[in-house]
Amino acid sequence: MSNYENIDVPGGSPLKMWTKNVLIDDTAIEQMKNVAMLPFIHKHVAAMPDCHYGMGATVGSVIPTKGAIIPAAVGVDIGCGMMAWKLTVKARHLPDNLATVRSDIERAVPHGFVSTKGRARRGGWETVPNSVSTRWRDLDDRYRQIIEKHPKISHKAPAHQLGSLGTGNHFIEICLDENDDVWVMLHSGSRGPGNVIGQYFINLARNDMKQHFVNLPDKDLAYLSEGTEHFDDYIEALNWAQDYAWENRQAMMDSVLRVLRSHLPKFQIGNMAVNCHHNYAVEENHFGANVWVTRKGAVRARVGDLGIIPGSMGTGSFIVRGRGNADSFCSCSHGAGRAMSRTKARQSITLKEHREATKGIECRKDRAIIDESPAAYKDISSVIAAQQDLIEVVHTLRQVVNVKG
Repeated sequence: MSNYENIDVPGGSPLKMWTKNVLIDDTAIEQMKNVAMLPFIHKHVAAMPDCHYGMGATVGSVIPTKGAIIPAAVGVDIGCGMMAWKLTVKARHLPDNLATVRSDIERAVPHGFVSTKGRARRGGWETVPNSVSTRWRDLDDRYRQIIEKHPKISHKAPAHQLGSLGTGNHFIEICLDENDDVWVMLHSGSRGPGNVIGQYFINLARNDMKQHFVNLPDKDLAYLSEGTEHFDDYIEALNWAQDYAWENRQAMMDSVLRVLRSHLPKFQIGNMAVNCHHNYAVEENHFGANVWVTRKGAVRARVGDLGIIPGSMGTGSFIVRGRGNADSFCSCSHGAGRAMSRTKARQSITLKEHREATKGIECRKDRAIIDESPAAYKDISSVIAAQQDLIEVVHTLRQVVNVKG
């Protein structure tokens, strides 16, 4: 049985909202109503419990479309997602000084806009390591074909950002589960190359709308129609960026594991590994039709699918298994969701409150990280409770080390 609230949208498709006992901003609901007004929405728009106002479309929404795709709904962090690996070591094997583990990870993985002499330059590799070069070779030919058709997509150093963390809400964590098993978890996407692709096709779609005099409820809902050259080119670039994001997480995981091998007894990868996108579009079959499903801050949760729902840098995370709920287009939330904007967080959360909220966690405690403090996010337990018909919790993780971009 589904646990959603149905909201009718006059002249459009309905909204199905998994938001019971979770605070949702009115602006997010209005934004989803605008999406629901588009003529090519298939059945309805699904809202996850972490939904909040976003650029182009609501973060935490699932948008099924037939015959068209909305580049701004996918966004510019194409393929952003999570990865988590369980290791065959326990909490007792971790060193007493976790500060050294954190600083070694920060040195090993380019992050933010930080430069590390001989290693990283402003968040990317100074010299691309051989292990990353090998991953890039598998992506390079396809990238060249894409930029041959659309030279403006070209990023100055795509290989140098492969295996790097980025900024904002991206992170790397060492976590412990309910059995005190050690996990490595990380969150990142397609970095600069994906951002350029996203921006380029968002603008291309806007220009197409102007040329064809299409009236939209919001200019950010400009779309590309199936069967056109721009549509096909976008799908090609989109798939490439999603693959880049996947490889980016794998490369970062390799770097983190190399660091841990110098701090921990000999270990192997355990019996559980998850790598999932939560900002992407893919063709799927729902309610008897092949459609494009855009998950803007949502995770695929078919029967048996493993996903990751992080809370915040002070509240832990959940490894979940999908129940295959058809009404949600087999989806679940991608996190707790922001309770306040970055600006509001910086204005209202004190450094003392941040340090109290992250007590016992080896992480940044400085003013520059305030907009990522736990109070900036919704209560993760309420978000999990609101989607019991979408997922079951397999493991509950608590972080002991957090590295932020």
